[in-house]
Amino acid sequence: MENRELEQIVKECSKGKSKAQELLYRAFAPKMLGVCLRYSNDLSEAEDTLQDGFIKVFQNIKSYQFKGSFEGWIRRIMVNTALEKFRKSKNMQVVDEVWEPDPDSEAEESIQNSNIPLEVLLQMVQGLPDRYQMVFSLYVLDGYTHNEISEVMNITVGTSKSNLARGRAILKQKVNDYLSEKENKLKIC
Repeated sequence: MENRELEQIVKECSKGKSKAQELLYRAFAPKMLGVCLRYSNDLSEAEDTLQDGFIKVFQNIKSYQFKGSFEGWIRRIMVNTALEKFRKSKNMQVVDEVWEPDPDSEAEESIQNSNIPLEVLLQMVQGLPDRYQMVFSLYVLDGYTHNEISEVMNITVGTSKSNLARGRAILKQKVNDYLSEKENKLKIC
């Protein structure tokens, strides 16, 4: 979608035009569903977050001032909607102590070199304990800093770091288990 076309659709949406809202939804929903999936336990939950997020997009579209990426603006709303749902629905128990992983722990490297299908990796991330999944997604997938995570999740920076390290360690173990299982199946064949 070209910038001019997007600008026109946004202006029409701010006037409450349902046709423009439908066009905007169709243009951005698939990518934003991917964002919502990273913060959800399953597709149904992600779809709920997507719908709630788009309601907020349409309620607040008048505040968008065509500065910066519109997609980034929508993404931020989706992430904030997911965080809000998380805080309301989850009994979030955070760990306050700082936990350091093994110095030779290379979770990202083993994940990057693993050739695991994206759907499988997403399921692994969704299988993390809720607090680890949220911190991991914010930090690794959406580029939040530990300071930003501590603010949006109302936790300390140390807790954010600890939860990220634990989430990475669990994910690394899941990747290793998956690869071992895959290797064993190949040996049997």
